[in-house]
Amino acid sequence: MVGSILSRLRAVWLRSLVVGAATGLLGALLIVTPLGTALEEEVGLAWLFQVRGPLAPPREAVVVAINGITGSELGLPKLPRDWPRTVHAALIQSLTERQVAVSVLDIDFSRVKSGYEDSVLASAIATAGRIVLFERLAGRRQPIEGADGTPGGWSWVEEKIPPAPLLANAATALAPFALPKRGQAAVQFWSFKASLGDLPTTPAVALQLYALPAYERWLGLLAEAGVEGLDDLPPAAATIRRADEVRMVMGRFRQMFLSDPALADRVRARLDAAGRPGTDGDLALLRALVALYAGPRDRYLNFYGPPGTIRTVPYSKLVEPAPPQGFVAVGLKNAVDGVPDLRDRVVFVGYSDLFEPDQPDRFYTVFTGSDGIDLSGVEIMATAFANLLTDRTLRPANSAISAGLLLVFGLLVGVTASILPALWAIPLTLAAASFCAWFNQMAFNTQDLWLPVATPFLLQLPLALLLGLMSQYLLGRYRQQRLSHAMSYYLPAHVVKDLTEGGVEPDAVNKVVFGTCFATDMSGFSTLAETTTPDQLAAFMNAYFDALAAALKKHHVDVTEFHADTIMCAWLRGEPEIAKRRHAVRAAIETVEAIEAFALARGGLTLNPRIGMQDGHFYLGHTGGGGRMAYSILGDPANTAARLESLNKHLGTHILAAASVLEGLDEVLTRPLGRFQLKGRAEATPLAEVLALAASASAEQQRLCARFAEGLGAFQAHQWRRSHELFEAICADWPDDGPARFYFLRCEQILALGEDEPDLDVIKMDLK
Repeated sequence: MVGSILSRLRAVWLRSLVVGAATGLLGALLIVTPLGTALEEEVGLAWLFQVRGPLAPPREAVVVAINGITGSELGLPKLPRDWPRTVHAALIQSLTERQVAVSVLDIDFSRVKSGYEDSVLASAIATAGRIVLFERLAGRRQPIEGADGTPGGWSWVEEKIPPAPLLANAATALAPFALPKRGQAAVQFWSFKASLGDLPTTPAVALQLYALPAYERWLGLLAEAGVEGLDDLPPAAATIRRADEVRMVMGRFRQMFLSDPALADRVRARLDAAGRPGTDGDLALLRALVALYAGPRDRYLNFYGPPGTIRTVPYSKLVEPAPPQGFVAVGLKNAVDGVPDLRDRVVFVGYSDLFEPDQPDRFYTVFTGSDGIDLSGVEIMATAFANLLTDRTLRPANSAISAGLLLVFGLLVGVTASILPALWAIPLTLAAASFCAWFNQMAFNTQDLWLPVATPFLLQLPLALLLGLMSQYLLGRYRQQRLSHAMSYYLPAHVVKDLTEGGVEPDAVNKVVFGTCFATDMSGFSTLAETTTPDQLAAFMNAYFDALAAALKKHHVDVTEFHADTIMCAWLRGEPEIAKRRHAVRAAIETVEAIEAFALARGGLTLNPRIGMQDGHFYLGHTGGGGRMAYSILGDPANTAARLESLNKHLGTHILAAASVLEGLDEVLTRPLGRFQLKGRAEATPLAEVLALAASASAEQQRLCARFAEGLGAFQAHQWRRSHELFEAICADWPDDGPARFYFLRCEQILALGEDEPDLDVIKMDLK
């Protein structure tokens, strides 16, 4: 008993572990594929941002926005490319007067304009200092040819398109800004462009220029950390004035950290020893530089909110409108209401329209609203700079950690959904998923750590519930089928179905039905029981019943009741009546054949088959008491069938049936035997012997039936002497025919007594 319970528990746990392992492995495998990454970027990251909501951006980043009405406000053409560059010169002068720390112009200045315009703008750029100009990138596919000129495929080539030479020479730095393609959405940015030799991009350049006041201290930290070759670098920030110098310096710093992975930890240790960032303004900048140069090239944007979340100042608020036609000079606005303090800020100038959905240079993000306003390229550039400045770019968990977490989560919810009932499994798996979502959201909100959320919620949770509940359902069905199969040994199939599937109360299957009852037992059972051991007797009877059951089952018996050496069967009238009676009679013929074959196979045992059949209304259902029940056939037809089975002993027959059972079955050879009043019954029952199927009956059997019918006719006409002579002749020709001998002796008895009562043709049986 204990072993069986332990075996079932092991099976349950094994099934649960299989479901959990499958759920966990599927999530772990998916997260390391591009499909899993895309799912988390497009769905999971959106959820995390939406739940977190907007985040206050650092005040150091400001966008100066050109929009669809800036031209009209300044008395200029609508499109910025048609503006005179003196307008931008005026803007730079305004920003310089406001003591902006760094200005990044996200404007394409690659086309050379008139010398006057470019010279005015170049002068303003040179005077302001710390101006970063946008460097456009152009990419194209280029064929690759072998040494013999044969095609060898294609390669992707990128080239920088710098601003006009006069402007490029005046700028402190030049830098591109391109976003990795992720469908229509902006998700990542590059701090260094690998395809251009780790070229720093505008956010990285803006950070380095912003940190120039701490340049000498930065060199000192690197020297303390054991970096060599610092003497080749400019000794002071004031000496870094040209774009090529900025690129050289940043390239050297980047290479230092890439070639010495432990350098970042050594520098951070010295920064930790120097004090907290709040007590030393340079410490935060220096930490940001460590994160920039030691960090990855491609980073995930940590958006602060919908368009306009980064402090945005309209371009038109910083310059005066153009003078009347014929003049090109544009004045400065010295004091304009609504312009924030820009001292020591990093300003990003570019097209950013917060009102027009069709603005150029726009990107779909998770914060794109129902109005269709996307984040502009210049605001994304400012966002990337702010992320680098605060070292708050998103940090996606590496593949191994993500896969491990999903494996554990899948195992947990899979086992829970498989081992517990649905009433508990569903809320507990949802609770586990909710805790996982809360934990991942907290990690995202407080640590900028991006853990998978779409994969566990959209894939693993539904899969765990589906597989877990389905496995429980299939296990329940399997157990029900096993129970049904076990019950089918004792109950009819329709009763088993009602009890196991319909949830029927046992009493509900009790009913009075109309059908044909079939009774048989084994001759010689008492002798066999006396001469064999109990286990041998049980094995013999099981084999005997199995042989008989094959014939019964073949002919669709509805109810089979075994008891000791007897079988009581019933065919219920669910089909047309004659079809059911045909099944019962054919089953009787084949049962006799099965008993004879069974005896022959066991060395010629003497087994005399006896079968009785009667139809009518009878009770079918449970009988018993004391908490124990048996499914039984009760009623007069069952009792009569048993009496007819026993009557075979007196008549020397094998199959006896009430005439009503055989009515209309012309394909069966039968021999009417007259009317018999069985013990315990008030009325006589017309009986007949079933001999064989008409198609397989012998000529001898047919002659016997004809001559017996003549003798029985004389008997029923009270022609006792003639009947005696006819049955005597039959006995002479068929000495072993039991019914003929029975009637021969009956006639002798009547003749000897000399009686001639009206009911002498009814055979009254005093024995069972």
